[in-house]
Amino acid sequence: MAGETSRSSGLEEGGPIVAGAETAWDMLLEEETCRHITTSCEELDNILGGGIHCKELTEIGGVPGIGKTQLGIQLAINVQIPVKYGGLGGKAIYIDTEGSFMVERAQQIADACANEIAYGAAVQREHFQPSEERINANFFLENIFCFRVCSYTEQIAVVNNLDNFIASQDNIRIVIIDSITFHFRQHFEDLALRTRVLSSMVLKLMKVAKKYKLAVVLLNQVTSKFANGTFHLTLALGESWSHACTNRVILYWSGNDRFASIDKSSSLPAASAPYSVTSLGIRNAATPCKRIRIQ
Repeated sequence: MAGETSRSSGLEEGGPIVAGAETAWDMLLEEETCRHITTSCEELDNILGGGIHCKELTEIGGVPGIGKTQLGIQLAINVQIPVKYGGLGGKAIYIDTEGSFMVERAQQIADACANEIAYGAAVQREHFQPSEERINANFFLENIFCFRVCSYTEQIAVVNNLDNFIASQDNIRIVIIDSITFHFRQHFEDLALRTRVLSSMVLKLMKVAKKYKLAVVLLNQVTSKFANGTFHLTLALGESWSHACTNRVILYWSGNDRFASIDKSSSLPAASAPYSVTSLGIRNAATPCKRIRIQ
């Protein structure tokens, strides 16, 4: 009884032991005011609820050549669009596990984005402020921090150090891993251990996303899966991994057209939208339409 009384008194005097709680009302208000990162494709933004969400993990997977890296680079550029032009005015971290990040391609996409900002300012009959005169390709490239990792141990080390790195920088708003899969498919034979390591990595990424109110985008590869007497393509890393992220987007071909499909989300309905990969980056499809994905 004495011990119980002591514990009870401690709660009354010192307040709750667990700190950091927030009300559901505060969470709703923050969600309603939270900005999204545009993909530069209106149809894709629409099915994503406005674009890539901050404070969430979004997995994007698809076959080689479908445009995963292109979309990753596009997001690393678009997160830097100034707030007055609908962006977040932030910086990006790009973790490249496959050697697929192409700085020349990033420069092309950055040039296109800078030209669109200049055009938007001209349409609004505004003049660039002195701080905005630097908005060119170099401005965007200077604000992408690229980590090239060559093994799963390096990948784990970078993710473990993300919190410290983000704290040392100003206004990181997106972390992109391209791809989350590569080294864990190549060099990991113990599948149970792989699952535990990946789960630990996801928990760290979730913590970083919530703490710094940034978006985490994980690009993924595909693999073949045998079911109902036939093989079909599915995203890599297995069934348990499919529940790790808040949102899962699958990129796929339908004839000669590219489509993105919401495969899993806690808040978004299942839907698909067309998109294009152009010399300017990710853009609207030539013949925009929205359709439910055909299984």
